Amino acid sequence: MKNLFKTLLPHKMTALLVLLLMAGQAFCEMNLPQYTQNIIDTGIQNHGIEHVVPEAITDSELKDAETYMTSEQKAEWESLFTESGDVLVRVDADKDSLEKYDEIFTEPLARRYADRIGENISDDADSSGQNLNAMAIAYAAECDQEAGIDILTIQNRYMWRCGGLMLLMSAIVLIFTTGISFLAARVGATIGRDLRSALFDNVMSFSAAEINRFQTSSLITRATNDIQQVQMTSTMMLRMMLFAPCICTWSIIKVWQTHAHMNFVIMTGVIAILLMVLLLFVVAMPKFKIMQTLIDALNAVSREILTGIQVIRAFGREKTEEKRFDKANTNLYRNQLFVNRTMISMTPLLMIIMYGLSIWITWVAAGRIDAGQLQVGTMTAFIAYSMEIVFSFLMIASMAIFLPRAGIAADRIYEVINTKPSIADADDAADIDSRNIDGTVRFENVTFMYPDAEENVLTDINFEARPGETTAIIGSTGCGKTTLISLIPRFFDVTEGRVTVGGHDVRDISLRSLRDTIGYVPQKGILFSGTIGENIRWGKEDASDEEIRTAAEIAQASEFIDEKPDGYDSIISQGGANVSGGQKQRLAIARAVVKQPQIMIFDDSFSALDMKTDVALRRALAEKLTDATRIIVAQRVGTILKAEQIIVLDEGRIVGKGTHSELMKTCDVYREIAVSQLSENELKAV
Repeated sequence: MKNLFKTLLPHKMTALLVLLLMAGQAFCEMNLPQYTQNIIDTGIQNHGIEHVVPEAITDSELKDAETYMTSEQKAEWESLFTESGDVLVRVDADKDSLEKYDEIFTEPLARRYADRIGENISDDADSSGQNLNAMAIAYAAECDQEAGIDILTIQNRYMWRCGGLMLLMSAIVLIFTTGISFLAARVGATIGRDLRSALFDNVMSFSAAEINRFQTSSLITRATNDIQQVQMTSTMMLRMMLFAPCICTWSIIKVWQTHAHMNFVIMTGVIAILLMVLLLFVVAMPKFKIMQTLIDALNAVSREILTGIQVIRAFGREKTEEKRFDKANTNLYRNQLFVNRTMISMTPLLMIIMYGLSIWITWVAAGRIDAGQLQVGTMTAFIAYSMEIVFSFLMIASMAIFLPRAGIAADRIYEVINTKPSIADADDAADIDSRNIDGTVRFENVTFMYPDAEENVLTDINFEARPGETTAIIGSTGCGKTTLISLIPRFFDVTEGRVTVGGHDVRDISLRSLRDTIGYVPQKGILFSGTIGENIRWGKEDASDEEIRTAAEIAQASEFIDEKPDGYDSIISQGGANVSGGQKQRLAIARAVVKQPQIMIFDDSFSALDMKTDVALRRALAEKLTDATRIIVAQRVGTILKAEQIIVLDEGRIVGKGTHSELMKTCDVYREIAVSQLSENELKAV
């Protein structure tokens, strides 16, 4: 969970601004029920009259109203009016003064109104009760009407004022909500962008050990689904987690100001919601925790099937793979179905609680309204505030459910981001001039073991590959050929000994300058979507068209490129699916050649070429790249017959070193490989 909140730290000022906007939004929203209450209680029931002192009164009624007043009240009462024709008009008074008069005159005026309508008020009646206030205001309305004041005008004026304020508050809420939504969405999108960039940048620095540790399918899930979860939850946190406390605080204040004395009803509703969410939390949380793992598994199966679709079809394994995919898909489906059903059940349960709460409030309020202790508008406002409190607790509870899943996703993301690559530049790593450095490669007592392996892959490797010469590496499958050449560009680091380039330990050279010195052609020719020219330019971004053509000619690729209608502008589909294996290898070789490196490494890169193309390509490499150190891993003896030096590996050890002729005399392993591949005449011809 710490990592989830960590993503918001860079945006704390935006979060503070959102909080301020939400406080303003909550304040405005909480005034809307109050205006509704005023419209019902004052605008409709009291004809828009807000205070118990009438605006005008007849002289006779002025005296009659003093029936239940004390001498001090009488003096105050008479000072409030001045003569205006046949009636007495209330002198100008501010709001505070009118509210003070309400406290003074509510009870005597209510008693006077009771006399007029023939009702009795008990002597122990509470002078601050809503019933007395309503009776006093009704008396003021009758006095105004008797004095010739148009009550309808007063009512309309009050209704327009309250309605205008409601519209103003609604407009402010709309502005605040738009601003909050914009800022929250912007923060969420920025968090998603930054996490994807940080994750991708770190993954790009991973060695094969880190890639194997996380697995490609899991890295894809973390870069997409997990980041999407964090992005969505971050936006929700700004919209809900900050807003819920604001709206809840204002609602509690407003509920207390209504003096409805039904707080026990709200507490019951809140407790019911918390119990409901706690139950859902206990039921659904275990499923949330395993959902990301199931997504990883589905992605892994999908990737394997799509990558190996041709093999699957060739062996007729479609049904088997469909069952394997269906199993992973069904596991995720059942998990998500259970979680979704559980979460969806919140809606009807919430509606039951909310409507039940509204019915309960109405039932309790009805008795108090009948007893004159509560007004209809107050009940309406109380229900609105109660729903806001319930919703705020629901938002907090909902976030409590979503946060753990987002927290798990954030932990998975930061697990990748915080992983330090095992292959990295040393603190004192030096840059070398890739154009002027001597291309000599030396292996000095090199031993290598994969992480967590029990045995060495390579043991006591010693040899030197010199510029202008071809050094070939041959051996049985699994003897460590690819591993050996992977130590030169530091795809792995040696366990013991050292590898040097130009006399420098590769661990003392910066990775960028080391790899700038090397042209590497992997065992599997990998192309990228784009044009042929763009794929070749991967080796050298600023390569001219002439350099690209020269590289293609050396790689024996120009012939099939020129046959295409668009030539070097021909499109290569994803993964090079629209070219053959041999064409793919030749384009991969051209990509390395255009770089014009000091060291050329070919990892069994001629396996898909016919013998004629193989010979022509090796001849062109020797003629054009005369100063480069050429290291070739090969399975075919015919590919390396002319090499100046052949290294023979067997079970991770060098068992032979020399030219073809020398090895045929001194190395049994090499002789067995050569005899198995070449005829007696071919061997004699060499």
